[in-house]
Amino acid sequence: MNDPCNLFKSQYKKAKETLVILEEQKAEINLKLESNSFSATLHKELRTVNMDIRITLNEIEHAESCIQKCELKYNSSLS
Repeated sequence: MNDPCNLFKSQYKKAKETLVILEEQKAEINLKLESNSFSATLHKELRTVNMDIRITLNEIEHAESCIQKCELKYNSSLS
């Protein structure tokens, strides 16, 4: 039987992978900012990455919530 919660689990896994990439990008930008702290371009990139991180964290939270609801729904209907 196919797990009806697979879509949410897949979304969660992809969001976690994306978060790792974004955190690496943020670390790279912060490293560059240490030697060039007045770069407007780097500050803009940092703001963008921080916003993407917030969005991804929200996606993770949403997927977790959907997984819990899905598991409750299908576990209770299987009992």
